Amino acid sequence: MNTFIFTVLVLSFIALVLSVILYFVAQKFKVVEDPRIDEVAALLPGANCGGCGYAGCRGFAEACVKADTLDNLYCPPGGVAAMKQIAEYLGKVAPEKEPMLAVVRCAGACDKRERVNIYNGAPSCAVSANLYTGDTACSFGCLGSGDCVRVCSFEAIKMNETTNLPEVNEEKCTACNACVKACPKNIIELRRIGPKSRRIFVSCINEDKGGIAKKACSVACTGCTKCQKVCTFDAITIENNLAYIDYNKCRLCRKCTTECPTDAIWEVNFPAKAVKEITAND
Repeated sequence: MNTFIFTVLVLSFIALVLSVILYFVAQKFKVVEDPRIDEVAALLPGANCGGCGYAGCRGFAEACVKADTLDNLYCPPGGVAAMKQIAEYLGKVAPEKEPMLAVVRCAGACDKRERVNIYNGAPSCAVSANLYTGDTACSFGCLGSGDCVRVCSFEAIKMNETTNLPEVNEEKCTACNACVKACPKNIIELRRIGPKSRRIFVSCINEDKGGIAKKACSVACTGCTKCQKVCTFDAITIENNLAYIDYNKCRLCRKCTTECPTDAIWEVNFPAKAVKEITAND
C-alpha cells in the first residue's frame, strides 16, 4: 500500500514539475496575434483563390496589417473597393489599380484548325501538354481539356462546346490569375478591361513562321508587320513571328484590326464600324 501511495505521489510530482516547465516554455515562445488581422480578413471576399500571392485570405490580411504600405498588396476579387476599406481601417493608403480581366489569346476554333491527331488520355491540358503537341498542327494553341475551367473559383470561365475554346465571363472574372497559371500553353493573359470594357488584342500565340502558322490555323498571326506599320502609338511589337499589343500604349484606334489579313486581332465591345454607302456618283 505504501508503495502504491509513493508511486502516485512521485507521478503527481513529476506531472506538476512538467506542467510548470510547459507553462514557462509556452509563455516564452507564445505568439501574440494582432487582433486587426481578423478584422481585415472579414473585409475580404473569402475566396482564398491565391490571386493576391498568398495561400489564403488570412495570410493576405496578416500581410496587410504588418506592411508599412499597401502599394504591393492587392486583392483581385475584392478589387479597389475592398482595398479602400482595408486602407481606411488600417490608416493606410490603398493603391489605385485599373481592373483587369482574363483574356484567351487563341481563336483556333474547330473550324479554324484542322484536327490531325486524336488524344485518348486523361482529360487534362497539363497531362496532354507533357505527352504531345495537341490535336492540330498548331503546337501553341488551346488543348481544350478545360483545366482553366476547373481552377476558377468564380465560375467565370467555361468551354464553348462548338469552338472547344474557353470563354471568359467578364462580369464574373476577378482576375485572380488562377486560369493563367493553370494553362500549360500560356494562352490566357490578364489584360486591362479598358474604357467602356473595350479591348484590342492579338488572339494568337503561334510563333511559327507565317506560312506554317497560316496552314495550321486560318486565323493565326503570321507576323506580317502590317498592323505594326499602321499603329501610330508604338503599341505593337513583332517578336518571334508574332504581334503583341501593349495595352498601356494602345489607344483603341482600331486601325490594326482593319489591316490584319487573317483577323488575328480581336476588338471587343466596340460598336460596329460604319459602312460607307456607295452612290451612283461615286
